[in-house]
Amino acid sequence: VSAPGTMAPQEDPDLLRILIATDNHLGVHEKDHVRKDDAFITFREIFEIAKQQNVDGVFLGGDLFDVNKPSRETMVRTMEIMQEYCMNDKSVSLEVLSDQTVNFPRRGVVNYEDPNYNIGLPVFMIHGNHDDPA
Repeated sequence: VSAPGTMAPQEDPDLLRILIATDNHLGVHEKDHVRKDDAFITFREIFEIAKQQNVDGVFLGGDLFDVNKPSRETMVRTMEIMQEYCMNDKSVSLEVLSDQTVNFPRRGVVNYEDPNYNIGLPVFMIHGNHDDPA
């Protein structure tokens, strides 16, 4: 509860709320029938927390996948989770200040500002030693 005359943290327009997750290793133990879902359950929990905490963005700090060439099943499961939590009509409060045509040469604009996508939760990521940076 906020003190009278003050905003709750989640209502402060100057507050940037990010969730940082690293070393997800999606696809690890893919052949193990007992443990194959563990990393995906955790990945879904990350996005559930992001939703519950109403974060402005998710930063994935490397090793999203366990191997640098993940299987088709791992890719599909990852995309399904991200689509479920990231594609919606929520407005994105983050603004890219640099020249987007330089930083996003294929589209010329960051994907959450592209009118052909409904990105409500932007995800930013860097590669780790298990990911293919290409």
